[in-house]
Amino acid sequence: MKSDEKRSHRLNYLLKSYLINPKEIDLYRKAKQMGVSDSTAKDYIRTVIIQAQRINSQ
Repeated sequence: MKSDEKRSHRLNYLLKSYLINPKEIDLYRKAKQMGVSDSTAKDYIRTVIIQAQRINSQ
């Protein structure tokens, strides 16, 4: 699997999790469980929150 595919799958998983339980700390924990660095986990969180806001505004 290519790295961009892996990132896409991870972000989709985190987005689904965030929509069910919108707590940043839980989202961060799930991202860290994927074995990513702190900065990558924070980037995932920002991306997921932006996506969730777009979904909720529609």
